Amino acid sequence: MSQTGLEGVALDVGTLLSAAVTLLVAYLLAQLLAVVLTNVAERAGSRRIAVKTLSPISKFLVYGVAVYTVAGLVLDLTSTQVLALSGLAGAAIGFGLKDLFAELVGGVVLVLERPYQVGDKVEIAGRYGEVTDIGLRSTTLVTPDDSEVAVPNDALFTGSLSNANAGNAEMQVVVDLHVATDADHEQAAAIVEEACLTSQYLYLTETRPVTVLVEDGPFYRTIRGKAYVNDLRDEFLFESDVTRRALDAFEERDIETPDVRVVDRDV
Repeated sequence: MSQTGLEGVALDVGTLLSAAVTLLVAYLLAQLLAVVLTNVAERAGSRRIAVKTLSPISKFLVYGVAVYTVAGLVLDLTSTQVLALSGLAGAAIGFGLKDLFAELVGGVVLVLERPYQVGDKVEIAGRYGEVTDIGLRSTTLVTPDDSEVAVPNDALFTGSLSNANAGNAEMQVVVDLHVATDADHEQAAAIVEEACLTSQYLYLTETRPVTVLVEDGPFYRTIRGKAYVNDLRDEFLFESDVTRRALDAFEERDIETPDVRVVDRDV
């Protein structure tokens, strides 16, 4: 027997219990699938990121089926009642749930359009890191200092997005070193190129070459090495490896580095 007085809505104890059990099972199943897919991805080698992309898709499918099932248990409405409840839902979204609704819509858009995937290195809303989870409301990033950051999915609509690898395991890493304006920049560029080419983390093909650029400035010259790593997780290991060995070579060959404080190029 309905306890609400609204025809077509069943909210007796048995129905509520069935709905709660359905949602709990859906949550546990979604978590189990995420763990299984993560473990499979770690053993999939070059297909790691491709396997991880199945995690948010499976999560949305499980929750979608759960919501549909619960709606079938609770609701048996006429067209007039559907319109009335739709109006109430719209008012609720407009007054208090618009942010939550925008985040949920953002989650759906992420799964359908896939501007980034689990495993990608991205910058969203000023935060940079590896995408470890795409949930219904937010995306979880692990930053370079190993902090987990939850970015609301609606940030996709309000800010810029930068994706460093676009679903590939390999990604480009930029290493900047600086020398004095009167230093031998040609020799410095050769050192940086050699340091990139001999790094154990390098991924080198005809379409993924090592590139070294020299940029002139009023106080120093920037030697910028661009190369790809085998695995995006090696980004900072590669940068540190190349920087350390290049600086050692600069010192051995008396290539002077600038005395002034170097300001980040993005500031």
